[in-house]
Amino acid sequence: MHLYGTQAISHQGHLTIGGVDTIELAKQYGTPLFVYDVALIRERARGFRQTFEDLEVKAQVAYASKAFSCIAMYQLAIEEQLSIDVVSGGELYTALQAGVPAEKIHFHGNNKSIDELTMALDAKVGCLVVDNFYEIALIKQMANERQQEVAILLRVTPGVEAHTHDFITTGQADSKFGFDLHNGQADQAFKETYQAPYIRLLGLHCHIGSQIFDTVAFGLAGEKLVDKMQQWQTDYHFTSTVLNLGGGFGIRYTEEDQPLAPKVYVEDMIKVVKEKVKKACIPMPEIWIEPGRSLVGDAGTSLYTVGSHKTVPDVREYIAVDGGMSDNIRPALYEAKYEAVIANKANKARNQCYTIAGKLCESGDKLIEHAALQVAQAGDILAMFCTGAYGYAMASNYNRVARPAVVFVEKGQHQLVIKRESYEHIVKNDLPFTLKKGE
Repeated sequence: MHLYGTQAISHQGHLTIGGVDTIELAKQYGTPLFVYDVALIRERARGFRQTFEDLEVKAQVAYASKAFSCIAMYQLAIEEQLSIDVVSGGELYTALQAGVPAEKIHFHGNNKSIDELTMALDAKVGCLVVDNFYEIALIKQMANERQQEVAILLRVTPGVEAHTHDFITTGQADSKFGFDLHNGQADQAFKETYQAPYIRLLGLHCHIGSQIFDTVAFGLAGEKLVDKMQQWQTDYHFTSTVLNLGGGFGIRYTEEDQPLAPKVYVEDMIKVVKEKVKKACIPMPEIWIEPGRSLVGDAGTSLYTVGSHKTVPDVREYIAVDGGMSDNIRPALYEAKYEAVIANKANKARNQCYTIAGKLCESGDKLIEHAALQVAQAGDILAMFCTGAYGYAMASNYNRVARPAVVFVEKGQHQLVIKRESYEHIVKNDLPFTLKKGE
């Protein structure tokens, strides 16, 4: 059984995280429950950031908070000297409520509303990552009306296809994101912004996909972006000061996944960019990256209580848990694979094969198709690993199921950082029917 971060097995045979017994966490906070290993998040953050510092390369490591956002998570990211990548007004508002300095916030998104842009400009965020011509027109108009300088990056699609799931590949030409680097769109976006009043163009941004396990694609993307930066300097005497190569660094979900250490991703990126910049005879830009999943993905563990057990002769055995696609949509959406353990029997042999079903009213609500587990009984606590990214962040109230609680653990301590929703929470925005019955 593969253990992550500070996970261990106690003398009682229980799974522990951060020195805390998961069975005690389940008793105190209930299930489903997300448990985050703070020490592992810190380790990953420092692995990215420290490598840039050791190699004396000016950089920003921005936490891609769509992976998991809440006030406590933003505060932890700032404590670890990270910038913050937000993609909505809600994430921006939460970051500001958490006390994140606005200048450390980068605002992404392919359809930012006028209200969201107004919020960003009012807060004076550090950078807007511009995605399309409609947004360029809006930002130029708003900046002129306010007479306010706005720093931007142009998001481009470099035509690099990472080895990943089709639904999470974003760097190819046919994408809803960014300006195409090869059909003239990126050049047109540059012309519309680089000398515009109140617009301070910093450079280029790309994001080529997610769950990437090598550095080749990042290197290819970096080379293409540096080529474009060289062209703009030659043709327009414009110097790009920032090169943002996005995120997408992979993590281990199952034994099929072979991720690299943060240091390796960063070292290879820097090597390629330095070599390309030197050949291009342009100044070395500041390098920005945006790890999200790789910071929190395998730091998160979901705890569930096992309920019903169903045997389909000669087909499979089901065990059902008290959560499902309402707190983890990824298996249904992406066919994502996970591993699990019976947390109160973690020291026992895993010689039973189960399909772990959720409780939602959907036949596709399966968390793991084939899970090698200890013999499971009703009341056992099932721990599903690596659910820290896009679990709680994509959770819903489908079937009017309440969203789980979230707990942070570190060095034997635990803290509730998101309360469990109640049924009162679920109906708080509902209004009674008051239309009069037609005569």
